[in-house]
Amino acid sequence: MPGTWLIGERSAGTGRGRDTEARQWQAVLLGLADRDGPGPAGADSLDELERLAETDGIGVVDRLVQVRDRPDPATYLGSGKVRELAELVETEHADLVIAEGELTPAQVRGLEDRVGVRVVDRTRLILDIFAEHARSSEGKAQVELAQLAYELPRLRGHGREMSRIGGGRVAGGAGIGVRGRGEMRLEIQRRHLRRRMRTLREQVRRTARRREVTRRRRAHHSVPSVAITGYTNAGKSALLNRLAGADAEVADVLFATLDPLVRQVGTPDGPTYTLTDTVGFVRRLPHQLVDAFRSTLEEVVQADLALHVVDASSPEATEHVATVRGVLREIGAGDVPELLVLNKADVADPERMAVLRRAHPGALAVSARTGEGLDDLRTALRERLRPLSRPTAGTRPHAGGTS
Repeated sequence: MPGTWLIGERSAGTGRGRDTEARQWQAVLLGLADRDGPGPAGADSLDELERLAETDGIGVVDRLVQVRDRPDPATYLGSGKVRELAELVETEHADLVIAEGELTPAQVRGLEDRVGVRVVDRTRLILDIFAEHARSSEGKAQVELAQLAYELPRLRGHGREMSRIGGGRVAGGAGIGVRGRGEMRLEIQRRHLRRRMRTLREQVRRTARRREVTRRRRAHHSVPSVAITGYTNAGKSALLNRLAGADAEVADVLFATLDPLVRQVGTPDGPTYTLTDTVGFVRRLPHQLVDAFRSTLEEVVQADLALHVVDASSPEATEHVATVRGVLREIGAGDVPELLVLNKADVADPERMAVLRRAHPGALAVSARTGEGLDDLRTALRERLRPLSRPTAGTRPHAGGTS
């Protein structure tokens, strides 16, 4: 079932009021395409949006794409397409509309008023998935912080009373410009959210300080650190389990791992090092999540080597590499030495694998499922990590070039 955050929003909205426990929620996907190119609502983008919906327990019954230069400021789509969307929702008995682009509050209201069901965007959907998958107290705090950062500028009242501002002569002698009850209630809600966000930030900072102490202790003992990073569902946790004999959750869903899992790996003829599984990335990762998870992503920033795992069987593997590298630059990890790993080699198309190998000559082909190529990967890790030395804590040695 979809996360409670998204369900709560739907139940308070204009949906048809079906029992959420009795049946799977059904959605229509919505996107825009540029006139001069594939645009953000190309097939690949909507395919990923459908996978996100399925990860959140939502079925997809249809898609609707409009070709236009820019979104309509009031309804995202043009008026004719809005009518078509309303008919499609009615015909398919959909409970939800999910837009590929990020919607403004006005666009959400405009669409909901016309189609009669709850409308959400890609960002809200991803936040809901993160909320469902968070397990640790830190992960839950980070997700809630991201949700509140998303919700605060979108907070609005429900009904006429919440949006009404007092005017003229009202009870108690209040005059023109005095806030009505709805606006006062809305401001109280905003203050409550801001207080909660301050509490969550402090909680995340405390955890980040403890993690920093642990990193410094490892640095003091000259234990190199390797952070597994990559696009979501690339097989990072499966690779961690293979290399470290760990028991990380492995699932064929997006964002299965949110909490960093650290394991120490010892080798008979090489250095002992730590291996950290980190949250997967996705194209246009919501900035609220990047901000909220910044302390967790420090595991990559402070690593001696980034083990960048790619799903070589994906048709979008090249785009996934670019996306991950872009996020790493955004969080300050762009200079961390990288070892590129082409995972799922056992099911990857040979021609696609050849293209990836030509584009990334230093990459290693492996299969975390079958064990193919893992000996070569272990050898490469030993070669990269053996020359590492840390005369003082906090000094980053060079682990070799990038792939």
